[in-house]
Amino acid sequence: MSEEVSKVEKKRISILGCGWLGFPLAKRLQEIGITSGIKGSTTSASKLDAFNNADIEGYLMDLKPETALDTVVANAFFDTDVVVIAVPPRMSKNEPGTYPAQMQMVADAIRNSPVKEIIFVSSTGIYPDLNRIMEESDVDMPEKSALPDMVAAENIIASLRPDRTVAILRMSGLLGYNRIPGKYVRGKKEMETGNIPVNYIHRDDAVGVIIAVLEQGVVNDTLNIVTPLHPVRRDVYERSCAEFGWEAPTFREPETMPDYKVISGDKFEKMYHYDFKYPDPLNFHYQLEDVF
Repeated sequence: MSEEVSKVEKKRISILGCGWLGFPLAKRLQEIGITSGIKGSTTSASKLDAFNNADIEGYLMDLKPETALDTVVANAFFDTDVVVIAVPPRMSKNEPGTYPAQMQMVADAIRNSPVKEIIFVSSTGIYPDLNRIMEESDVDMPEKSALPDMVAAENIIASLRPDRTVAILRMSGLLGYNRIPGKYVRGKKEMETGNIPVNYIHRDDAVGVIIAVLEQGVVNDTLNIVTPLHPVRRDVYERSCAEFGWEAPTFREPETMPDYKVISGDKFEKMYHYDFKYPDPLNFHYQLEDVF
């Protein structure tokens, strides 16, 4: 690892967006004992009791660009050593430009804080379907991306360098537990994307990767996070539908192969030691009810 790397030893960690991914991350961090304190933010007051029951210091924070952050709340939340940003972008629900504006609010708050390390959870959805293997260097500007707002947000958080160490983790499709691929396609007819390779990551491995980065050293870089194996969608859909007794979708061969991409995780695997719990999306663990 380069001299940019810094290791976490009983540091305070705040998780911005302590939800489907952030909450299990917080609980796992407590179990392994690498932090002296966990703070978590949510937009739902009803979740604060769950935070307190899990010994997570909860903060109610709603990132609304039209209103400023509550200074007292923000100062307390960002009074920490490490921030993990796991705020869902909700691109389909928000107006264009909303997510970059939210991340600008976050970056401004971090500049006025003692935070030294940031892990920003991004998405491999930023890569366009170019029918080839995609690496981190393929997209660095919004105009190159399938999700321009996501890349704009990445760049806003990356602008905190060099005063802070910023790792950008581009997660592939997050699945596991109640996020079951077959659930979204059950009963569909004559799908044409059956032979498209998948780019997935199980939530347990997403948590594990973030912890590996914290333990082995946060680095100023951008990394794709994806399973080593890329089976085709048809096999993944049929397997998960069979597991829960759902009607599997049917498929037909299209006249031309739909556009696709295969995300490369080589860079992460070369920089960090991590053994995937679920290296094959055909063997992900699912359950109908989530744990949070």
